[in-house]
Amino acid sequence: MGKPVFIVLLGPPGAGKGTQAQMLSQRLGLAHISTGDLFRKHLREQTKLGRLAQEYMNKGELVPDSVTIAMVQERLQEPDTAHGAIFDGFPRTVAQAEALDDLLRQLGAQVDVAILVDVPEAVLVERLSGRRTCRAHGHIFHVKYNPPKTPGVCDYDGSELYQREDDRPETVKRRIQVYWEQTGPVVEYYREKGLLVKVDGNRPMEEVTRALLQVIPPVGNGAIEEA
Repeated sequence: MGKPVFIVLLGPPGAGKGTQAQMLSQRLGLAHISTGDLFRKHLREQTKLGRLAQEYMNKGELVPDSVTIAMVQERLQEPDTAHGAIFDGFPRTVAQAEALDDLLRQLGAQVDVAILVDVPEAVLVERLSGRRTCRAHGHIFHVKYNPPKTPGVCDYDGSELYQREDDRPETVKRRIQVYWEQTGPVVEYYREKGLLVKVDGNRPMEEVTRALLQVIPPVGNGAIEEA
């Protein structure tokens, strides 16, 4: 088996990180590690970490880095990460980026590339305000760019699609501003390490996927990299 490949996908809300991470995961045979998915799983299953996160959320406080990092550490022990993983929504802070370096070092691995999916703010606002989210498992659709087969219904599990409060146009610009305030330093962290690559995300989905595949190191598990 070849060396595992670990990829960090960066980009503001609406850049398409989640969709691209899912597609890359399928094509490359890499685990897709989304902190949003991890939080939902731990909260749903009421694990020890899930209950701990819930305590902070119930008090209206941010879940501390230590809890998020512990969830990621646990996820990295699962067998599907043997060939590597794509991190989606993590790290969000420099402290998390440093912790990820430590976790991967313990596995004899490292972040191989950090990819910034770059999209103009005006396009992000249009994308997010048209986004609809699956209530059951968080699948993402868009009324214009990626509509479900049946309006208002998830293609995958038949649950209701809804517009998240933070996808309403009046809140989107603030979300983007907060992202850059919080995660901008992470972009610089990877730039300084020589690991940052910028990919134009303002293109059709398949074109973005092809561009991402071109900057990802070879994955040594025999997966087909091109559609």
